[in-house]
Amino acid sequence: MRSSSRKVNMVETATTNDHVSNGAAINGFTSALNDSNTIESLKSGSANVKGETEEKAVNEKSTKVTNDPKIDASGHFDFGGSFGVSAMMIGFPCLMWYMWIGASYYDGKFPTPDPGQEFLDFVKHMGDLVYTGAYPSLRAWKIYWVFFVFEALLYCFMPGVWGYGKPLPHEGGKQLKYYCSGIWSFYFTIITGAVLHYLEIFKIYTLLDEFGPIMSVAICSGFLVSIVAYFSALARGAQHRMTGYPIYDFFMGAELNPRMFGILDFKMFFEVRLPWFILFGLSCAAAARQYEQYGYVSGEVGFLIMAHFLYANACAKGEELIITTWDMYYEKWGFMLIFWNLAGVPLSYCHCTIYLANHPPSEYAWNKYFLFFLYTSYLFVYWVWDTTNSQKNRFRSRERGTVTDRKAFPQLPLKEVMNPRVIKTKTGDSILADGWYGMARKIHYTCDFFFAFCWGLITGFESPFPWFYCVFFAGMISHRAYRDIQKCRERYGEAWEEYERLVPYLFIPVSSALFPSI
Repeated sequence: MRSSSRKVNMVETATTNDHVSNGAAINGFTSALNDSNTIESLKSGSANVKGETEEKAVNEKSTKVTNDPKIDASGHFDFGGSFGVSAMMIGFPCLMWYMWIGASYYDGKFPTPDPGQEFLDFVKHMGDLVYTGAYPSLRAWKIYWVFFVFEALLYCFMPGVWGYGKPLPHEGGKQLKYYCSGIWSFYFTIITGAVLHYLEIFKIYTLLDEFGPIMSVAICSGFLVSIVAYFSALARGAQHRMTGYPIYDFFMGAELNPRMFGILDFKMFFEVRLPWFILFGLSCAAAARQYEQYGYVSGEVGFLIMAHFLYANACAKGEELIITTWDMYYEKWGFMLIFWNLAGVPLSYCHCTIYLANHPPSEYAWNKYFLFFLYTSYLFVYWVWDTTNSQKNRFRSRERGTVTDRKAFPQLPLKEVMNPRVIKTKTGDSILADGWYGMARKIHYTCDFFFAFCWGLITGFESPFPWFYCVFFAGMISHRAYRDIQKCRERYGEAWEEYERLVPYLFIPVSSALFPSI
């Protein structure tokens, strides 16, 4: 799904700007966020770039219709149009329940019919397991929505900084203000969770005990919030770029910038706090459960706590850098973003945690030397990832004269390239061809994939579900890289060709001849 690229994208941005996801990024994914070398190619706000000859052929009436910000007359449809998005809206919730059944009732294996069992009987059995083990109970609704409201309050009242989004053409170049309090919200959430657990008001491993019901609540919430968002926008006349195909428009969204109280931007709120804070909370829950059962926390669970903390923290510490990304600037607030952030990212990317929580450490233990290698290599790649994003975002910020030096943890060496080598373009922008981006193009995608791979590897190879995120991410990010490169070639022309000559390596410093299709 494209929102997953968002999630990936989001995380890229969040670390220091533009992961998910994708028809979630998942968020991702999403986290995923377009890098600064490609973001300018997306500024046009058009997913369907028309040739000069075609533009001249457009009649006056069509031009007027196309220029209406409430109408999308491009004729372009992502994901196979209404049929494709319908399949995703039905299929992904079913996949989430299927993976949960496999993790909970089939020892982490794929659920399959018993010998001689009819397929319809098998499907009915799957439904019975969901009904009995993942029914959206009142307690699950309370847990999920108390957290939701709590995070919304933190969004509004925690210390933060203000930033400005990109100029909106349909608003006469208006730039919306965004309040960014993610880092303090994250730390306050951790402290609150620890206190509630210690005082036994709310044991954090309740998230694991109630995982099935909470997942069902998240799925239902994704649909409910999407319905309210869609029809609310129509009722208020706030719709934007509508195609006239209701199912497709419901999936992509109706409203571009939904807000409340003048400070709570829903796209911004959903992008980081809900998916990535929940994912980190589940890893902490696994550690608390393991400590209560065995008196210690295994190195494998500790690895996931480290990995998920770094990821969520990166999103939060660079939240002000998300506001100029594709998700905020162009994507509408529809099922794609809403469902992926409320349910898809936190409750499908977490199967590495679920597997470790459901099995004794003796079943998945790596030897201490391999664990040491995983920890150190992960921290090294995180440093590359964080500083790569920092270099590109600081470069772009200095171009705009908007550099803000926040002292959020961690501050890493080589976070900025001073007096970098750049390539001027015909659009007036510059392409960064120095630092990490002087070594390989899209190198931050390589780091993202390494993270996803490690999340699966730490669990071993006994279950396929911890590897879902890795496989899903690999396909999504490959398509995203291809799309981004094509857009850059179209927008920057000879300047981009020069960049490819200066930096012939894609993903890793190995000849791009290995990737002839790209």
